[in-house]
Amino acid sequence: MRKRTAILLTAVVGFAVSCEKKQNKAMISGEDNPLIAEWNTPYELPPFELIQTKHFEPAILEGIKEHQSEIEAIVASKQAPTFENTIEAIEKSGKLLNRVTTVFYNLTSADTNDSLQKLAQDLAPKLSEHSDNIKLNEKLFAKVKKVYNDHLIANAEKIQLSPEQKELLEKTYKSFVRSGANLSAENKEKLRKLNSELSVLSLKYGDNLLSETNSYELVVDNKADLAGLPQELIETAANEAKAKNKDGKWIFTLSNSSVMPFLQYAENRNLRQTLWNAYQLRGNNNNDKDNKEIVARLANLRMQKAQLLGYKNHAAYVLEESMAKNPETVNKLLNQLWIPALAKAKAEAADIYDMMKRDGIDEDVTPADWRFYAEKIRKERYNLDEQELKPYFSIDKVRDGIFDVTARLYGLQYKELKDVPKYHEDVTVWEVLEKDGTHLGILYMDMYPRASKRGGAWMTSYREQSFENNKRKSPVISIVCNFSKPTANAPALLTFDEVSTYFHEFGHALHGLLSNVHYQSLAGTNVPRDFVELPSQIMENWAAEPEVLKLFAKHYQTGEVIPDALIQKMKKAGTFDQGFATTEYLAASLLDMKYHTIEKPITEDINSFEVNTMKNVGMIDAIIPRYRSTYFSHIFSGGYSAGYYSYIWSEVLDSDAFEAFKSTSLFNPEVAQSFRMNILQKGGTEDPQVLYKNFRGADPKIEPLLIKRGLK
Repeated sequence: MRKRTAILLTAVVGFAVSCEKKQNKAMISGEDNPLIAEWNTPYELPPFELIQTKHFEPAILEGIKEHQSEIEAIVASKQAPTFENTIEAIEKSGKLLNRVTTVFYNLTSADTNDSLQKLAQDLAPKLSEHSDNIKLNEKLFAKVKKVYNDHLIANAEKIQLSPEQKELLEKTYKSFVRSGANLSAENKEKLRKLNSELSVLSLKYGDNLLSETNSYELVVDNKADLAGLPQELIETAANEAKAKNKDGKWIFTLSNSSVMPFLQYAENRNLRQTLWNAYQLRGNNNNDKDNKEIVARLANLRMQKAQLLGYKNHAAYVLEESMAKNPETVNKLLNQLWIPALAKAKAEAADIYDMMKRDGIDEDVTPADWRFYAEKIRKERYNLDEQELKPYFSIDKVRDGIFDVTARLYGLQYKELKDVPKYHEDVTVWEVLEKDGTHLGILYMDMYPRASKRGGAWMTSYREQSFENNKRKSPVISIVCNFSKPTANAPALLTFDEVSTYFHEFGHALHGLLSNVHYQSLAGTNVPRDFVELPSQIMENWAAEPEVLKLFAKHYQTGEVIPDALIQKMKKAGTFDQGFATTEYLAASLLDMKYHTIEKPITEDINSFEVNTMKNVGMIDAIIPRYRSTYFSHIFSGGYSAGYYSYIWSEVLDSDAFEAFKSTSLFNPEVAQSFRMNILQKGGTEDPQVLYKNFRGADPKIEPLLIKRGLK
């Protein structure tokens, strides 16, 4: 997942209140505030060791003030509006604010605390107002519109712009229009209120989810209840208990690295059900962290905003700027895949029911049963136990494998940096270089779960690539995951699913690191949601290739390369359980679209809304959506609203794109160079459909995806 941390804040203006005047003058001047002062650190990295929570508010307010002055100067200029003095000037404005808010929002995701969360909620309406003050500034928009008409409409042939300049101009103009620049004064005021409330609710949703996830623990005090669990999971649970002064017991949590293997291996069915219930009821416990009302309010407010801007619904608004273009196209793809996926899932459920009967359980299959019995069937049918694989996937070896793959594809080199600022002791920092030693960028990697980090895996940036004074300003990229920690007896050992996640997030990182465009707002992952997952998902394909597995899959104790027999087992089981995986994913995508295609406010209970949505598409009771409404952070606090489908859309692209390698060789230098030049380096400087065809020579086909998922 690609996380955008400060998109609203890179082009904002105008918040000036009395609280600014009350700030300590030294803090505002930067004398005592490391966020405002020059970053005299290696590679101009954030000075994490010096930053304290108290520094953020005065730095953000100073950033707002500085940005306001920059925008006012553009508006006040007596010169005729031009691309340089208007569009480029807007693009270059707000650097301090963007720099500070980028650090702030990255830390609220990766290393947060109560004070940061409260500050984020306090600042949200102020920053929302600040953003609106730019996009609803009539005099500023008049200048943007004049440049747009002069350059792209009336005199397009006379006034020459580069393709990248045209793209920046068009996106700048559209961003104003889509942000309400053409609304009446009355409707602009309505929009401001909607934006303010949306910004606060989204943060509150995420905070509630993190709190619900962190507050739960399943305490096991009977060793017999650990039957079936992998040894490293037992050790991790014992360490968790010891850290909480519960020696001699075992604690399992709702982090994926704890709950998922428990559901997969624990023989105690009652405990599996207990942990599953806690997992799937996060944000849905009728307490002060309940997200049901927030979900309904967010969906309704988004609908109101879209309709205020002239769209039927939120999805129509969002998808206008995507490859899919409209909800109808998205639903067509989802429904096209839903039928074969559900049929395969039903067959898989029947197999699980038969095995449960063999165990003396003549009951319907429940979601808490699925992973446990799917694993038993995998072992019986393919003689493959995932625990056989994990010793070959130590996290450092997987990392080295990724480094090797990207060296072979793109000539990249990696050098670990020990004496640079970092925000947590778990983080490692790497310089990324070209084959000839030219500096490309900096990569942070933060791999283990902790209470201060939200769940999931994502890529983000602390600085996006751009050009300043005709010199490339290198990016600072970060990938954040929640993999199982090392134990006293073993390094961090990954499941193959986690290996794929590592490759996935590294693909996003490459998109940011290899970017080579002029304007920051068009750099790297600043592309439509249904295109941004192409670079990440294509990387996953290399992880499963036998040739690649032999590069990095080495037993952590013996150094033995993964045996051919085990690779063959993996290959034979490649499409096993894909009915389940595809169905739970598509169900979440359909739920996302249902929330965001409403044209009248939701008035029913959110649980009923979700149940009815699933019933209408024929969902079976043995599976629930990958994310239920109250913990669907992708769409309610992560920027993927009406966009969760993008993973499967991009999978159509990546499956087709990977064929270009498979049909020649995995490390074909010409194909790799074409992918780098046409996709990874280009960012959002051209239409993604054009970029893809420049690489592939044709539109993508869906058949490779159907084959890969075993749906054809």
